Amino acid sequence: MDEDDRPARRGDAASLLAREALDSYSRAELDGRVQQLEAEIARVKAHRDKAEAHRLAADAFFKPKS
Repeated sequence: MDEDDRPARRGDAASLLAREALDSYSRAELDGRVQQLEAEIARVKAHRDKAEAHRLAADAFFKPKS
């Protein structure tokens, strides 16, 4: 299997961001980065909540009737 054919590893982008040196960023650039990261956190939480609601609905649908 060619290396490009393999699925991307999850979490790589966040891991890379966590290791990036921030010394070269200006205050405005850091503020922008914080806004982008907060927006991404909100997006991930919304997806997590949607997935949880979907799972709960599936659990309720397939729950054995007593």
